[in-house]
Amino acid sequence: MRRLIGLLTSALLSLLLLGGTAHAAYPVRDRALTANQLYRSGVLQDSRCTERPVKPNDVALAKRYLTTVFNCLTASWGAYFKRAGLPFTKPKIGFITKERRFCGEPWGEASGAYCPAEGRFLLLLDKNTLSDPGDLFLLDLVAHEYGHHLQQLTGINRAHGRHSYRGKSERNEQSRRSELQAECLAGVFIGSVWDSLKRTGDDWKFLLDLRRESGDEQAEVRDHGKGRNIAAWLDKGFHAVSPAACNTWTASAAKVA
Repeated sequence: MRRLIGLLTSALLSLLLLGGTAHAAYPVRDRALTANQLYRSGVLQDSRCTERPVKPNDVALAKRYLTTVFNCLTASWGAYFKRAGLPFTKPKIGFITKERRFCGEPWGEASGAYCPAEGRFLLLLDKNTLSDPGDLFLLDLVAHEYGHHLQQLTGINRAHGRHSYRGKSERNEQSRRSELQAECLAGVFIGSVWDSLKRTGDDWKFLLDLRRESGDEQAEVRDHGKGRNIAAWLDKGFHAVSPAACNTWTASAAKVA
């Protein structure tokens, strides 16, 4: 099962593991998290993004597909950041076919990982990831990792890393807020290009069903969110087409469980 679609790694994780515990972490009051400029600049404008052909277990086709979507993401989010008056640089993207250490950390279970220190993410194109590449999973995967880069550009990652917590439970909840936000931002992008994808409502429903089956219920560590919450935030971003819908930092604990 393609359980995880993304992971924020290394520098931020180190900050979380060493993070302060001197005071209560909740409610979250850091405005870099709760009132970031990312949320205050309207919708992501509709644009076109043509999906390239893909086949099961074909790495070359998958690379071409993901590179095309990556360029669409850069054009869309670059325009949004310009309109918002925010500095923008595109991330770097890379592909691997087997697990490896990245950004100073073991790979883990993820299909993708973003390294804040490098401004780069890697996507794992193995048999698990490419078993059914026509089901929107690849689109969600690259859009999710791009979401982590947006968090880096807007200071959300830094604020997340310095925020205190009271033990493992709160640390994992903060991780879930970050991951669910990246998933919501993926939904925002997909919603903005949906009309150009020539997809059906059934395609979207299938992706949501896939995400419901890929949550923390399948893992030992509760750091990404229950499947129903992953799907809910993805769908919320998709319909709102606005980062304002992705403020997970002010959401109730139940919505980020």
